[in-house]
Amino acid sequence: MRWWFKIKLWQRVLAALVLGVITGLVMSGTMGQEAATAWIETWLRPVGDLFINLIRMLIVPLIFTTLVAGVIAMGKPSKLGSLGLKTIAAYFVTTIFANVIGLTFGTIFRPGIGVDFEGVEPATVSTEAPSITDRLLEIVPTNPVAALADGDVLAIIFFSLLLGVGIIAVGKAGKPVADLFNSASDVVLKITHYVMEVAPFGVFALVTYTAASQGIEALQAILTLIVAVYLGLIAHAIITYGLLIRVVLNLPLVRFFRGMTDPIAVAYSTASSSATLPVTIAAASDNLGVKKSVAGSVLPLGATINMDGTALYLGILALFTAQAFGYDLTFMNYVMIAFTAAIVSIGAAGIPSASLFLLAIVLETFGVTPEHTAIIVGFILPVDRIMDMARTAVNVTGDAAVATAVAKWEGELDEERFRDPAVI
Repeated sequence: MRWWFKIKLWQRVLAALVLGVITGLVMSGTMGQEAATAWIETWLRPVGDLFINLIRMLIVPLIFTTLVAGVIAMGKPSKLGSLGLKTIAAYFVTTIFANVIGLTFGTIFRPGIGVDFEGVEPATVSTEAPSITDRLLEIVPTNPVAALADGDVLAIIFFSLLLGVGIIAVGKAGKPVADLFNSASDVVLKITHYVMEVAPFGVFALVTYTAASQGIEALQAILTLIVAVYLGLIAHAIITYGLLIRVVLNLPLVRFFRGMTDPIAVAYSTASSSATLPVTIAAASDNLGVKKSVAGSVLPLGATINMDGTALYLGILALFTAQAFGYDLTFMNYVMIAFTAAIVSIGAAGIPSASLFLLAIVLETFGVTPEHTAIIVGFILPVDRIMDMARTAVNVTGDAAVATAVAKWEGELDEERFRDPAVI
C-alpha cells in the first residue's frame, strides 16, 4: 500500500471523482438507472455518507479551537476590527462580480428559450425569510454550549471571538487556557488530515451515486442552463479570483488552484460548503500559508455568508424564468435581480440545493407569479444537484481566495509556503 500514499492526496481525490462519474454513467447505462441507483445506494453510498459524517464531526471543534487560537495569535483584539472589515468588503466585491458574470452568461446563452414544461410537477416554495434583525440576534447565543451542540456557525464564531479576546485581556492568568486551545487546534487539524485519507473513497461513492441517479437523459432537457451555469462559474473563478490572486496580491494563480484541489473536489462531491470546511481550513493552512488568525475566522465566516456561486446561479435562474415565460426585463429589473440575489445568497444554508428555494424571493423582483415559480423549481429540482456541486466548489474557492487576500493584507500569510508544492 506504500504506492498509494506516495500519490499526492489531491491526485487521488481527483482520480476518484473522474472514476466515479464514469462508473455511475456506465452502471446506469448497463443496469438501468433505477437498478443502478438502488445497488449503489445499498453498497457504495454508505461509504460516502461515512466520509461526510467524519468531516461534519470536525466542523464544530475545528471552528471553535482554531478561531480561539487565531484570536490569541493576533495578540491584539484591535486587529479583529481591521480583519473583519477587510473580510466583509472582499466578500462583497467578489459577490458583485459573481452577479454581473451570472447575468451576462444568462443573457448570452438565453437558456430559458424554448423550454418545455409539460409533465413538470410544481414544487412547494415559500418567500418567507428571516428579517435582518432576527439574523443579527441569532448571532449572539443564549447558550454557547447549545450553539456548539447545534452547530450554529455564526453563534460559535461570535462566542469564540469573545473567548479569545477574554483570554488575551486577562494576560498571564489566561496563558494555560491559551496553551490548551493552541494544542487543541493542532490536534483537530491532525485529525482532519487523517480523515482526508478517506476522501478518495468517499468522493468516489458520492459521485458514482450522483452520476447514476441523474443520468444523461435527465440532463438533456436543461442542458443549455447547465452549460451556462458551469461556464459562468468557471469564468468567475478564473476572472474574479484570478484578478485577486494574480494581479492584486501578485501571487501565482496556478499554485493557488493546485493548493485548493482537495477542498474543491470534496465540495464538488458533497455539494456542502459547511461539510467541506475542515478540508478548506487544512488546505489554506498547509498549502496556502494562511495563518491561524485568518484561517480560523475568515473561512468559517465565508462558509456561512459568502456564496458567490449561489448569487451567480440565482441570477441565471432569474433570467431563465423570464425567458421561459416571456417576462420583459428593464435595466432596473437586472439591478434588482443582482442586488436581491446577493442579499439572499448570504442566507443560503451550506447544504445541498438550499439556494434553489431562495429563488422565489429573487423572482418576486419582477413579478413572477407563484404558479410560474413553483413550475421552475419543480423543473430544476430533480437535476439541481449537478449544478449545486459546481457552485459549492466555487463558494469554497472564493472563501480561500478572500482568506489568502486578507492574510496578506494583515501580514499573516506565509508566502514561502504558498509558493511551495502542495503538501496534501
